[in-house]
Amino acid sequence: MAYPDFFVAPMRRELTDLGVRELRTAAEVDAAVTGTSGTLMIIVNSVCGCAAGKARPGVALALRHAVRPDVVASVFAGFDVEATDRAREHFAGYRPSSPSIGLLRDGKLVYMLERTSIENRDALAIAGELTAAFEKFCRAPVA
Repeated sequence: MAYPDFFVAPMRRELTDLGVRELRTAAEVDAAVTGTSGTLMIIVNSVCGCAAGKARPGVALALRHAVRPDVVASVFAGFDVEATDRAREHFAGYRPSSPSIGLLRDGKLVYMLERTSIENRDALAIAGELTAAFEKFCRAPVA
């Protein structure tokens, strides 16, 4: 089911105002995954309450951290269906959930935060989880 644009626009803006790039088609997801050297974080945004009260605020806090992904992007579950489905193809081994957040390094999934790890935490705990992942995966590998 697709939601009307006016309904999801404010929820999209919460992320785009942070500099998050929207991926609205499968081709845009593919381009982001293959075209990002380093780390790409893909947020599966959602209209649900845990996205509004936990995931998006947690992302906002995490993106204040000194170490961040090279590119941060989002797809919107229930709206950008094709893009969301393609993003989830890159999250192999994980069941589709929204909200969720995947971190890819050079096109390979290295970290996944599923809805089950979001819905029972507050924004600060989610930010802490994300910043720990940023510290682990978003630094240049040491040779």
